[in-house]
Amino acid sequence: QVQLVESGGGLVQAGGSLRLSCVVSGSIAIRFNTMAWYRRAPGKQRELVALITSGGNTNYADSVKGRFTISRDNAKNTGLLQMNGLKPEDTGVYYCNWPPASWGQGTQVTVSS
Repeated sequence: QVQLVESGGGLVQAGGSLRLSCVVSGSIAIRFNTMAWYRRAPGKQRELVALITSGGNTNYADSVKGRFTISRDNAKNTGLLQMNGLKPEDTGVYYCNWPPASWGQGTQVTVSS
């Protein structure tokens, strides 16, 4: 059974940093697929934050460019999202998407002003 677990969220002051982790077990097929982080802010729809292809190409939402860094370690079936310079508008539940794993429960990020 393929399982995906996100972790690393928390409460941080504006300007602070957090590192989110996404670990998938039960599949090696993920190594060939794009991994992405999404977030859902209170009262808003889920939006794409960043993605990284199997070849290491990355893409970021304009709102996080220069502050967030996405990476992956295929050998460890792990994806990371390093978030620096956090802003209150970054608050939300962050989800990892990494096929063929199903969506996880997400991890809450709260940035206080």
